[in-house]
Amino acid sequence: MAASPETPAPATSRRKVSRHRGEGQWALGHFTPLNGNEQTKKDDDGLNVRTRIETIYSKRGFDSIDGADLRGRMRWWGLYTQRKPGIDGGKTAILEPEELDDEYFMLRVRIDGGRLTTEQLRIIGEISQEFARGTADITDRQNIQLHWIRIEDVPEIWRRLEAVGLSTTEACGDTPRTILGSPVAGVAADEIIDGTPAIDEINRRFIGNPDFSNLPRKFKTAISGSPLLDVAHEINDIAFVGVNHPDHGPGFDLWVGGGLSTNPRLGVRLGAWVPLDEAPDVFGGVIGIFRDYGYRRLRNRARLKFLLADWGPEKFRQVLEDEYLQRKLVDGPAPEQPAGVWRDHLGVHPQYDGRFYVGFAPRVGRVDGTTLAKIADVAASHGSGRLRTTTEQKMIALDIEESQVESFVAALESLDLKVNASPFRRGTMACTGIEYCKLAIVETKQRGASLIDELERRIPEFDEPITININGCPNACARIQVADIGLKGQLMLDKDGNQVEGFQVHLGGALGLDAGFGRKVRGLKVTSDELPDYVERVLKRFQAERADGERFATWAARASAEALS
Repeated sequence: MAASPETPAPATSRRKVSRHRGEGQWALGHFTPLNGNEQTKKDDDGLNVRTRIETIYSKRGFDSIDGADLRGRMRWWGLYTQRKPGIDGGKTAILEPEELDDEYFMLRVRIDGGRLTTEQLRIIGEISQEFARGTADITDRQNIQLHWIRIEDVPEIWRRLEAVGLSTTEACGDTPRTILGSPVAGVAADEIIDGTPAIDEINRRFIGNPDFSNLPRKFKTAISGSPLLDVAHEINDIAFVGVNHPDHGPGFDLWVGGGLSTNPRLGVRLGAWVPLDEAPDVFGGVIGIFRDYGYRRLRNRARLKFLLADWGPEKFRQVLEDEYLQRKLVDGPAPEQPAGVWRDHLGVHPQYDGRFYVGFAPRVGRVDGTTLAKIADVAASHGSGRLRTTTEQKMIALDIEESQVESFVAALESLDLKVNASPFRRGTMACTGIEYCKLAIVETKQRGASLIDELERRIPEFDEPITININGCPNACARIQVADIGLKGQLMLDKDGNQVEGFQVHLGGALGLDAGFGRKVRGLKVTSDELPDYVERVLKRFQAERADGERFATWAARASAEALS
């Protein structure tokens, strides 16, 4: 079902109503652009900006770029302007966009399912070294981000990426973003179902398709058949979660409406079981609902979670079945509780074929082009050449023969990529932060890396699972609300009355086991400099007060405000 302001929705979804502004829902006849973003998208599809980048902007330079392309449509091709150096967090919400813009870009390489070959990773590493000042970050959506990209170099970067089967298409923008997938799909010995064919078919049918390139906001997808529930399905717009149906066998449980940012909401089950070959059609139905019924009037209410909250899962499923699929879905079981507390696949694990996959951790996802190229070389010399990124800012190498495991682990450790990592290296993630992000208020990556080092030094005996997520602003790119310790960047006053970088603290959030949002203790804030002291203190209190086998999130929910301060 394709609908647009120029092509009204088919009769099955058309409503006989006056064309007042409503909530900007196309299916109800509300086509008038209601904010600047909607006008920009109506004026020209974001996919069309590629031609202008290749034929005009890359030849004439940064100053030739139209403002609507620069701060809007270029995102459809994975490009954001990065933050101009030297602008402190206090000016983030004050300055105009053109005052925050640097003449360089962040470029997001789309890696659906986290799947990479060693050749692809080597190319990304070479691009990083040649065009991005060596920068590279592994994100919690399985992408790799580069910085310091000049507009003049973008066509050549695209040429090199596309020559090895990679792209930046719709890595950003109001589009179907990168599809998360289990990083051990197709190899894990305990896998329920391999979702890779569904990822590939969704990519073929929907990514770069003009019928779905103008959504109310971004649309995030996750597909995994792992019993570890390893793709954060609870916080995606749509998620397919591997389950075994008692009558029909392996398939997926369908979830919709998850998302974080400033109005967090966990996704909900529709109670429907979806076989592998029907997953792309169901995806098409859900994204069609979002496109046609999503709220376009107010941008801060435009994510699918707001529509789902108003409709409820029963109505959503009914509209999906009646208007978009024209058939009923099969009722199905909920997924079982995850098979383990950690969902990152770190360490050495058996594959179904007798070989092994090896998960390893940089610090907070930060690597560099040289390291990426070295990872590619080491993996190629020890395995079949297949790599994966994870939703926890980690990487995995597949197909390692048993005789090669020890040598491979040693080679990774020589690159400071930990296979047997501390809970702090394993469980700490950070967003891009003020170094490059125009929305950020505080620095995050270096803060996270130094926090890991400090905690490993101060409490080396700590061996409990713990997640520490550091975000540079309220937008929750680093998933602060669902971490054991979530840190939301803000400016605050230190004990001497000076304005400094700091964090509001969220405690006891979780995904998987008892998924829920963290607790905010009134007035609980910590300066960046005091962060190691605070985390050490609260973790030692947890160790002292926890019941036998109690997880941090459970303890934090019952602990006194004094114990958490």
